[in-house]
Amino acid sequence: MFAEPFSPQSQILLVVFALLALIVVACFAPVLVRVLLLAQAVYWALSFVLRPLVQLSVNPTPQYADSIADPRLSELGYPYAIAHALHPVAVGIWIYVVVVAVYVACHRRMKAGIAVSEAERTGWQSNSNLVPTLAVAYVVGLLARLTSIATGSAGSAGDVSSSNPYLDVLAGVGSLGALGLIIYYRSSRRGATVAILLPLLIGELVWGIMIESKTPMLGAALAIAIRFAIEGFTRRRLITVGAGAVGVGLAFGWLQSFKVTAADEMASSLVASAYPAPVQPLLSIIRRFDLFEASTDVYYMNGRSWISPDFAVTNMFKNLLPSQLGIEKFQSGTRWAQEVRGSSVDMRNVSVSLAEGHINEGLLLGGYLGVLIESAFVLAVLVAVTKMLQSRFIFLIALGISLVAVPTVFERGALGITETLGKGLQGAVVVWVLSIVVIECRNRIRVRREPAEVSLSHVQATAPNRERAEQWA
Repeated sequence: MFAEPFSPQSQILLVVFALLALIVVACFAPVLVRVLLLAQAVYWALSFVLRPLVQLSVNPTPQYADSIADPRLSELGYPYAIAHALHPVAVGIWIYVVVVAVYVACHRRMKAGIAVSEAERTGWQSNSNLVPTLAVAYVVGLLARLTSIATGSAGSAGDVSSSNPYLDVLAGVGSLGALGLIIYYRSSRRGATVAILLPLLIGELVWGIMIESKTPMLGAALAIAIRFAIEGFTRRRLITVGAGAVGVGLAFGWLQSFKVTAADEMASSLVASAYPAPVQPLLSIIRRFDLFEASTDVYYMNGRSWISPDFAVTNMFKNLLPSQLGIEKFQSGTRWAQEVRGSSVDMRNVSVSLAEGHINEGLLLGGYLGVLIESAFVLAVLVAVTKMLQSRFIFLIALGISLVAVPTVFERGALGITETLGKGLQGAVVVWVLSIVVIECRNRIRVRREPAEVSLSHVQATAPNRERAEQWA
């Protein structure tokens, strides 16, 4: 199916050089695009460099509760299997680098000599109702989160469906409000900014622990990076972002400890003891960034097809429609687990939605041509997100935030991205409706204040005349 690869070390180096090239090209991209591209590079480095390096150096024996020691790779021998499974990924990342380089070159050529319009220069800053709407959205979402926890309908990572889809949408609005406030809230007083942002960050961390997901924490970290990118990076902000990234990494193990039973904790300790001491703190991160498992799935498909490109395109459009209308959608993450991973791993008693990545999905849909098309699609979505974040329209801003709140452009293919986009459209509609309510309330408050202000100004204006009249009298 693919060209014969070289040694596993050479494939890892090929991935490293591709990611370094992506970082270099990203430095010439628009600032928000640059942030997302750098986040992609970090995400893929953890998935396609750190994980294979640990497997290659430790050669772990498959055992219970160890998702890093892949029995499929162990059966073939880690060096041979990693080289073959990683080779298409390395080529796929280079394809993505070329696509990004073409975009950056075209953007810089189009931008040369073009003046920035007033609307583009202000964008979201010209919308005085944005922050109040996001605050209301966060309160609504917070109430929905508390309700879902009280009723036992809160979902968790990997769930394929929600017991209450309406409550799930409102809980998602809480994430839109939290991340939106992190990105857009501004105050002339640093203390006020810290007093607002710190509880939001803590709230997303707590919510991630409750639903057993890394997504809220990653979304909040990315929102901080976007905020700094909008304001302009300084040395202090770069240090803050770096320290925050390290903090997020260290928090993974802490987060994991909140959601395991005593038996699972004992099993995890036994698994960790099989790895060298320097690697053990990284195990929780390696388990979460598992796109290389999807690459192993593709390798074991051995050239067999999965779904047709026509079927994929049709379902990409269906994903944009709300499931509440009774539309039966193709759940790509679930079907990948059942049909793609299920071809090499027994998944009959497992119901979970897996991340496949645009490279792996593209390989199954159309080989390297499929990777090229998916790369162009992922980059187009990424650029569209940055445009929406800079818009003055609340609906577009909320839709952009919805794609920041989850790591979709880092770990999903076109089908998964459109699934997230469909859910984001629902959340954006809710935020838009809330903005109408906020605008109406603010207008009524303003109307009530104006007569009082007019009366006060009238009294102040007539008082000197009355004093003169009394003097003449």
